[in-house]
Amino acid sequence: MSSTRTLIRGGLVITAAEETHADVLIEDGRIAALAAHGSGAAASWTADRAIDARGKYVLPGGVDAHTHMEMPFGGTFAADTFESGTRAAAWGGTTTIVDFAVQAPGQALREGLDAWYAKADGVCAIDYAFHMIMADVNESSLKEMDLLVQEGITSFKLFMAYPGVFYSDDGRILRAMQRASGNGGLIMMHAENGIAIDVLVEQALAAGRTDPRHHGEVRKVLLEAEATHRAIQLARVADAPLYVVHVSAEEAVAELAAARDKGLPVFGETCPQYLFLSTDNLAEPDFEGAKYVCSTPLRPKEHQAALWRGLRTDDLQVVSTDHCPFCFAGQKELGRSDFSKIPNGLPGVENRMDLLHQAVVEGKLTRRRWIDIACAAPARMFGLYPRKGTIAPGADADVVVYAPDAGQTLSAATHHMAVDYSAYEGKKITGQVETVLSRGELVIDRREFTGSAGHGRFTPRATCQYLT
Repeated sequence: MSSTRTLIRGGLVITAAEETHADVLIEDGRIAALAAHGSGAAASWTADRAIDARGKYVLPGGVDAHTHMEMPFGGTFAADTFESGTRAAAWGGTTTIVDFAVQAPGQALREGLDAWYAKADGVCAIDYAFHMIMADVNESSLKEMDLLVQEGITSFKLFMAYPGVFYSDDGRILRAMQRASGNGGLIMMHAENGIAIDVLVEQALAAGRTDPRHHGEVRKVLLEAEATHRAIQLARVADAPLYVVHVSAEEAVAELAAARDKGLPVFGETCPQYLFLSTDNLAEPDFEGAKYVCSTPLRPKEHQAALWRGLRTDDLQVVSTDHCPFCFAGQKELGRSDFSKIPNGLPGVENRMDLLHQAVVEGKLTRRRWIDIACAAPARMFGLYPRKGTIAPGADADVVVYAPDAGQTLSAATHHMAVDYSAYEGKKITGQVETVLSRGELVIDRREFTGSAGHGRFTPRATCQYLT
């Protein structure tokens, strides 16, 4: 590790808790101190490297708690590797990702986890951690959960969707929740009624409804709300906490809000695609709608207001990307004659911080709430705080210097994700990442990539910090 001292001078430091005009001193990869501009303390600091942040924001690096690099799906793989995906994340101001290691049916959790360790080891540009996808809940995998929690893999994802692939029935879900209740783990739930959806998919295809827009029509709002409700009740029976991933529908937010009003440890995440895109995108002609196929699906625009409200009222705590990119050419096209064969997933790891800043510009969020849902809350939710997600003495020096007034146009021509389209092509936004440090090392220096594959480290996690 470098022992250089870096001084970031003159910026507005924004955390989830406060905004302060402060200089930031970094030493040995950690935040060493903060002091008010022009104060005696700040004036006495010396450093090997000074960064001028006047007129800029100084932010904690983003924590994207939901990515799928190199994810296998439907006979293909997500287009971003851990190397390209973490580099793109850094360009977007994200300095930690939590990706999903996948257990295949019939395989031990350990086998799946080791395969993901091997994929990520030595190639990531930023720090990373793992959740564990459980595709096979049995006596053996339930015991393994305890061992993984001790290893710093403290969250486990289950699916009420995708029968025959990742699906778990209610009995298996309940068993996993009971185990998590005892070992401190957090169950993450993909809440859609996959059994019912499969019936509707079969009926749509039989009727010749094969276009991408039908993907959204068969994955009905009510089947997301029903599964969310059922997951909450199962968690109550198990006396376990629950985190519902990629919430997209007003009715699902209402289920979470009702549970939280009862004081239950139930949490929700949404994603930029649900906040900024809609079924209008899925209905784009000439198969262009395939670019927007993800699950849960994009919803009619009127659902967006409920998601923004949920973020403001803390009924939704986290915005992650569910970054799972598939190229239009050769991958999304696998479903040209059958929407159910379109690989599910959107690119977004590079766009999250900027899109949420645009929401600040438009008055939908405060600056501190932006940092809360993008940095601090995901770090707390998944046992990384205060090492990640804030700027405070002792925290890792994961810091973003952000130009709030810079204009940019989102486009596949300029993004760094390994995918041939942008879900936000042509969208004009205000605000741009200028400089990014990961543990005190420059990864992006005034819009130049200066990082390296292998700088990023695996980061074991504590248990959910909202439960202590």
